[in-house]
Amino acid sequence: MAQDPREKVFNGDFSEGTSGWFTVQAAPVSVAGGKLCVDVPGGTQLPADVIVGQSDIWLQQGRSYTFSFTASANPPSAVTARVQLDQGPNYPGTFSRDIALGPEQPYTFTFTSSLDTDRGQVLFLLGGEPAPWVCCVGGVSLIGGDPVPRYVPDTGPRVRVNQVGYLPFGPKHATVVTDAPGPIPWQVNDSAGGTVASGTSTPAGMDTSSGQQVHTLDFGAVTQSGTGYTLSVDGQTSYPFDITATAYDQLHSDALRFFYVQRSGIPITDALAPGYARPAGHIGVTPNQGDTSVPCQPGVGDYQLDVSGGWYDAGDEGKYVVNGGIATYQLLSLYERTLTVPRGRLGPPGDGDLHIPESGNGVPDILDEARWELEFLLRMQVPAGAPLAGMAHHKVHDDNWTGLPMPPDQDPQPRHLHPPSTAATLNLAATAAQGARLYAPFDQAFAQRCLTAARTAWAAAQAHQNLYASKADATGGGPYDDTDVTDEFYWAAAELFITTGEQPFLDALRASPYATGDPFPPSGFGWQQVAALGRLDLATVQSQLPDADRNAARASVVAAADRYLQTAQGQAYGVPLADSEFVWGSNSMVLDKLAVIATAFDLTGDQRYRDGVLEGLDYILGRNALNESYVTGYGRHNSHNQHSRLYSHELDPTLPEPPAGAIAGGANVNLEDPKASRVLIDRTVDPPQRPAPQFCYLDDIQSWSTNEVAINWNAALSWVVSFAADDQSVGA
Repeated sequence: MAQDPREKVFNGDFSEGTSGWFTVQAAPVSVAGGKLCVDVPGGTQLPADVIVGQSDIWLQQGRSYTFSFTASANPPSAVTARVQLDQGPNYPGTFSRDIALGPEQPYTFTFTSSLDTDRGQVLFLLGGEPAPWVCCVGGVSLIGGDPVPRYVPDTGPRVRVNQVGYLPFGPKHATVVTDAPGPIPWQVNDSAGGTVASGTSTPAGMDTSSGQQVHTLDFGAVTQSGTGYTLSVDGQTSYPFDITATAYDQLHSDALRFFYVQRSGIPITDALAPGYARPAGHIGVTPNQGDTSVPCQPGVGDYQLDVSGGWYDAGDEGKYVVNGGIATYQLLSLYERTLTVPRGRLGPPGDGDLHIPESGNGVPDILDEARWELEFLLRMQVPAGAPLAGMAHHKVHDDNWTGLPMPPDQDPQPRHLHPPSTAATLNLAATAAQGARLYAPFDQAFAQRCLTAARTAWAAAQAHQNLYASKADATGGGPYDDTDVTDEFYWAAAELFITTGEQPFLDALRASPYATGDPFPPSGFGWQQVAALGRLDLATVQSQLPDADRNAARASVVAAADRYLQTAQGQAYGVPLADSEFVWGSNSMVLDKLAVIATAFDLTGDQRYRDGVLEGLDYILGRNALNESYVTGYGRHNSHNQHSRLYSHELDPTLPEPPAGAIAGGANVNLEDPKASRVLIDRTVDPPQRPAPQFCYLDDIQSWSTNEVAINWNAALSWVVSFAADDQSVGA
């Protein structure tokens, strides 16, 4: 049945598991029979030491609310039910009631809100009991005030273009939202208003990814460089765009500079990143407990490791080996590509390109930046003499989720090393082997250290092939779980063979199911599917791989690129995604597919691959249903409220927005976060109605499932934009 439109709690019946709910204190939770049960540890001091709650609750001052739920305790224990403002340090409340729980029974309370906010919280405070107990809650509801307003995105003009620009001799396509039954005229105007080209559109019918009737049009005949072009059609005028050979040059730099401001363990200076200066985070200075001597989780090990440095992974301040692995790979691959293809327009990255602390040391800045993370990955290796020596710890992060915003140097949470995993160990083996060959010309000692660590990790993974990260290990940080590591074994073997040329690694490649299987899934590669990384390098990097194997690798890359292009050509917005592929991090999925298509161009020189990459970037930069450039600082209408504890300007105006060149995760049909689910799903109808895939996005800091930043997403953006900026055919 349809939900009361005044309902403010998302997933209060737990029909979607724990989605939308958070816990404070690493207490095990489970969902069954419409109830969430918490194994509350004993010995905590305060009720707020253990919390189950939900944020982003809309409250109106002076309005009446009914707060209801069922609850039980075994053995009988005390709980505080509370509605408050999610703003420290005092967290002002508008309702609070202490309850002595026993057998399950319903509870209903009515109160008048003293708060006027969309940042409310519904909480159950469970701490403060000397002995452990189990609390179960269900049917959680908060009804009152006005219905949650129906969200209508500002999509601007109905003409959708790449708001950043087009290369003079590259493809130039646009999409217009219109129900006109036949072709309609269009014209391109220069900044002075003069018409430089005209034509008629091509009706494309209903685009299922957007739910829109659309036409497409091609203005590729316009090759004159200029700024401030507009496209007019059907009484609408697009946002302005440029046509220039340097359209991607600044984005190429900014997308890579994102990594400097994500660094952990080093002060970010205003001289190098104006507006983003902050003290070093997680170096053991109060209130931090630091990353310089992090203990293992109980039962994992009795040692501590210095795991300082690296990049903060995403909107939280955790650091994860598998996501750090693919991000490091793509930065190193970006550099290595310039060594394996004919010299491009920009040439190989150099020292001083990125204006980072290491600039001027004689090493290309991109290698310095990648090394900041690679050093962290090396530190995550289990030391000799300890159980599971040579394996890599899966992740390190806070024991509990922190609120927004949270400057890294102010994070007070304890941090622990989580159990080693086979996936993390093979990520270390692959990236360290890749680094060994790329750093050798600049620092032979570091290159040897990388290769030694890679060999050690490979041997350890061979001995422990099925240590998997737990999906349930998701308090204070993401789980990054993966129970199929055949792809990681293939990737690591590929990098080790390319670097060493040794027969055992070639044997491992040939024994892998990916030797004959397809490493390019329909959805593209990602941190959970990495066999493609090995295949891309086998196809492009000089090695001792026999010609037959190399030719087969190259053929598989081209075949995958053809499949991805076919998907894009069936979409009115030119994006290589099927409707079902608009999921968490969909923009990264687009970019990773574009990297495969770009590699096919490198291998064949066929211009249709190059054009496919550029059209895919059009989607990222504004040619989409929302008319939204997903990259901060680029385009007239761009994402700038991404979910991040570092860049929380939307919540605190004294803090910055995400830096220019930061990409948002993108449309996600699953809408896992309460903010997006509450705003975008119409629950007044039965069954609840979700928007079309491309409309499942919200540029709001609380929408972590559609609008987070992440290092692997920016690494993918950096790789593809580097390809576009380096295009030699811009002046053809």
